[in-house]
Amino acid sequence: MTTQEKLVGYRRDADSHPPLDSPGYGSTALRHPTQPLTLLPHRLTEITGPLLGPGRVGALDHDLTRQHAGEPIGQRIVVYGRVLDGDGRPIPDSLVEIWQANAGGRYRHTGDRWPSPLDPNFDGVGRTLTDADGRYEFVTIKPGAYPWRNHDNAWRPAHIHFSLFGRSFTQRLVTQMYFPDDPLFGQDPIFNSVPEHARSRLISRFDLDRTQPEWALAFEFDIVLRGRDATPLEQSHG
Repeated sequence: MTTQEKLVGYRRDADSHPPLDSPGYGSTALRHPTQPLTLLPHRLTEITGPLLGPGRVGALDHDLTRQHAGEPIGQRIVVYGRVLDGDGRPIPDSLVEIWQANAGGRYRHTGDRWPSPLDPNFDGVGRTLTDADGRYEFVTIKPGAYPWRNHDNAWRPAHIHFSLFGRSFTQRLVTQMYFPDDPLFGQDPIFNSVPEHARSRLISRFDLDRTQPEWALAFEFDIVLRGRDATPLEQSHG
């Protein structure tokens, strides 16, 4: 067997993921490929480095409420879950990153100019590694909805972006986590670009048992990489 044949292969679960071109989501008209895809094989060095181990994760990277001298504004929440493969086995040592808007729906980004105030004590980014059982946990602030001009009176439901890395930067998956019973689901073309049967996999579950009294609400969000229960992902490679 050659080195190339030994490299990791991936099963695609196309019926769970949104199409590359979704007419309701305006920017996909410019983003989606219009020519046949070209295969760029990953060789051994591309899937074994750079290393994404614990040395790249700081002590407070998982707690977005403690990264500044003051406390951020908004509802404190705990977001936790497991990263699993298609057979239900845990994925250990996966680098999980999140980014999100603040409680007012504003990103700390030069491109976000809508008139909601920035929070000087909230950057909206965090990262952690899954443990031996595939578990991760973040402490953060529940994000607010925000306008995005895709269509008339368009507002994005509250959400948190997730990025998961495997062994290297070439093994990256991106998805979004939503909150239960959001009234904006029905008019959001990003959420609705996901096949209807798979949309519920993007919605976290409120967990009163894990809620911390007088401190933080808890939401569970498991991420399944492949198979019948795969979490819908934003990137598709054909």
